[in-house]
Amino acid sequence: MDTVTIFDTTLRDGEQSPGASMNTEEKLRVARALERLGVDVIEAGFPISSPGDFEAVKLIADKVRGLQVAGLARTGIGDIDRAWEALKGGANPRIHTFIATSPIHMEHKLRLTPDQVLEQAVAAVKHACRYTSNVEFSAEDAVRSDLEFLCRVVEAVIDAGAATVNIPDTVGYAIPSEFAEMIRSIMERVPNAGKAVLSVHCHNDLGLAVSNSLAAVQAGARQVECTINGIGERAGNTSLEEVVMSLRTRPDFLPYDTRVDARHLYPASRLVSLVTGLPVQPNKAIVGANAFAHEAGIHQDGVLKEKTTYEIMTPESVGVPTNALVLGKHSGRHAFREKLKALGYELDDEQIQTAFEAFKVLADKKKVVYDEDIEALIAEKVLRLPDRFQMLYLNVSSGTVTVPTATVQMMIDGVVRQEAGFGDGPVDAAFSVVKKITGHTPRLVSFTINAITGGTDAQAEVNVRIEEEGTLANGQAADTDIVVASAKAFVHALNKLEHRKLKVFGAHF
Repeated sequence: MDTVTIFDTTLRDGEQSPGASMNTEEKLRVARALERLGVDVIEAGFPISSPGDFEAVKLIADKVRGLQVAGLARTGIGDIDRAWEALKGGANPRIHTFIATSPIHMEHKLRLTPDQVLEQAVAAVKHACRYTSNVEFSAEDAVRSDLEFLCRVVEAVIDAGAATVNIPDTVGYAIPSEFAEMIRSIMERVPNAGKAVLSVHCHNDLGLAVSNSLAAVQAGARQVECTINGIGERAGNTSLEEVVMSLRTRPDFLPYDTRVDARHLYPASRLVSLVTGLPVQPNKAIVGANAFAHEAGIHQDGVLKEKTTYEIMTPESVGVPTNALVLGKHSGRHAFREKLKALGYELDDEQIQTAFEAFKVLADKKKVVYDEDIEALIAEKVLRLPDRFQMLYLNVSSGTVTVPTATVQMMIDGVVRQEAGFGDGPVDAAFSVVKKITGHTPRLVSFTINAITGGTDAQAEVNVRIEEEGTLANGQAADTDIVVASAKAFVHALNKLEHRKLKVFGAHF
């Protein structure tokens, strides 16, 4: 079977989802998960966009060895030099340079003529090839480009040394049959097309990103650029898990495979959700909570008799835990360690001890502890690094005849501060006091609460989205107390907001 290269851009395009910024250590954790998953290329960031992005790309390139690490760069010499500075310690690092080729982008954004764009594209690829032969070129907004001009650009950058040429559907405009025909036309019209790998990068504005990507593969593309959970700007990107499992499940129509170990899809999905604060919708294909749930009596009866009646893949094949009941307060450290391994977490001894102590505290609050509870605990106590704002203490008073009051103690830059205040309810009171202590006054854009498991003692998982001065940030936290979980999620979002404001600019295609 032909192999399709999986190019994961969760850490670059995915991170450009509103509010989804990750700090350097969080990016490294996700990169490690992608390495375990078996993707071929990680686009770790846009090195020139900010010092934080540069450091993240450099750290990942230096430490991750089981795949290629790519850094994004515009066609400017400074961008390419900065990208190489971050990437040069990697194993077969890739410089990924891009410029727009559509009339609307060239006229209104770049203010360049087609000939000038072509000249810049060729110069950028030649400059990048001075550092490495692993150079990728992307024609931003390729789908809305003039096909004849696009073919000229593709031919020229391949002649200049590009080993991979990406044809992005930047604004999610393409229809599968149209996109497949474009890929076929490029391969037929460009005489040197066989000297480079043709790649596709589709956005999901019309809900067709995966369909367009698969149609392109059938037409001859051999690299798909995608993200975990399909996260990304606007409606998101091509979903990595959906592409991989489509190829794996339908080899009769899609006789192509990938290096991806599908058993790590669900753990990777959960990690990205926990790190970014972007929840996975329950009906999300492959990794959603309902992806393998059967409620209708006819479906339940069929599955009990023969799973394949209603399941075209098994939960185990994508790493979904099948044993719901896991551990309790009498469980030991060894059982806990084995459960962490089964859930896909690779932690050192200190991290396991931290998690185990938190597990024991949780087990005293709950009669049973489920896999989802442990994942939330890991996210809160291990994966989430200490940020500028830390909540130390929260006390809330509320009731039908009591004015909701909150007292909050926080640590900011090593200094402990405490305030009290009122609100319309216990959550509003807690948020108001946190605002007073931190000096931030964000607008609450969204606030959702979900029970992680069943029962009145279930942990509540709270997701918040806030906005301040045009900058969005997501926060997520879990606790058996809804108000505590809400306050933790709000503080997490504030820390994300601080990190997000350090970003200088982003890029997408």
